[in-house]
Amino acid sequence: MSVAGLPAPTVEAAIAEPDRRFYAFAIDRVIAWAIFAAAGFAAWLIFFRNDNPLPGVGLIVSVVLGVWLVGTVLTGSGGKTPGKMALGLRVVSDDSGAAGRPIGVGKAFVRQALLGLCTIPTLGIGTATFAWVAAMDDRGRRQGWHDRRAGSVVVDVRPPAVVEAEEEAPAPRRIVNLTTMRLKQAEATPEPAERPQTPAAPTQSAAQAAAEAQAAPTLVPAPIARQAPPAPVPPTPTPPAPPAPPVPSAAQAAAQPAPPPPPVPAPQPAATARWRVTFDTGQSFVVEGLAIVGRGPEPRPGEEVAHRVALSSSDMSLSKTHAQFQIAADGTLVVMDRGSTNGTTLIRQSAARALGARRPAALVDGDKVKFGDRTMDVVREA
Repeated sequence: MSVAGLPAPTVEAAIAEPDRRFYAFAIDRVIAWAIFAAAGFAAWLIFFRNDNPLPGVGLIVSVVLGVWLVGTVLTGSGGKTPGKMALGLRVVSDDSGAAGRPIGVGKAFVRQALLGLCTIPTLGIGTATFAWVAAMDDRGRRQGWHDRRAGSVVVDVRPPAVVEAEEEAPAPRRIVNLTTMRLKQAEATPEPAERPQTPAAPTQSAAQAAAEAQAAPTLVPAPIARQAPPAPVPPTPTPPAPPAPPVPSAAQAAAQPAPPPPPVPAPQPAATARWRVTFDTGQSFVVEGLAIVGRGPEPRPGEEVAHRVALSSSDMSLSKTHAQFQIAADGTLVVMDRGSTNGTTLIRQSAARALGARRPAALVDGDKVKFGDRTMDVVREA
């Protein structure tokens, strides 16, 4: 059995990240210090203020030991403390025969004792030393001295993330020019017909009008030239229809053989994409299966690996087994960080984005991936 449904083979893949372990440690320490402070205030209020220091010291020591024992039992029986439950972490066994199971109260006693000694007020030197030892673990399991002595490892029991599809760019919104629409409507509106003007009432007498009519010259209208009718267009002769083919009789139709069916085209194989990766060390190959990258990458038990890419790291920012990449079922190249110390970064069109541990990300042509101080270029070949 395993903790929270976590199978033993996935312990290496679920190694907790340093930042989440720090937050869980801080939550546990804040809760413990709050209880210690309450016990100290009660001891001062009841005993120290009344000049009775020994019972006050006994009360404080009892509370400290009680909190320590409760943390030991919680860690040994289920690998849970308040901080680890809040961050989705568990303390499990790292032994080959019981990987993924609780470590037990005995080993938890040793682990909590060493952890308590390192947190004695020394200006944070002890805690920083434990954190440095865990970060420099060459096996990539981030085990401090307390974990190595107790044979324990801190794992992440949150459900794995689902690969998200690439978001499509939103289509541009259509802009409507209301001013142009109003102008077009105004141009299309016909102007109203002019109203006939009402003739003004005559102001002259009949005699004066007759005299002016005789004096005015007579206007003869000019003859209107008539347009000649268009010449008639001769009709285009219609070509005779071709004679209809003779209809064969029933006997002739039976005697004639049936025409052969048209040939069915053979299915064309779907074109597959080839992904080529090139590292800044000069290594280059076409991805043909699972590839693991690191200073000395090692596969998990039962894992089939097609490419082992061993890279040198001048500043030790590359973990032993840093990341992996492979081609998905739909032909997409997918990269995933395997819980490395310094993480993996995806650079796309000069924009960098850090990838979370054990969170797959799809790659496209032209991407760059940084594993510590090493860079990998991705090219899709037709």
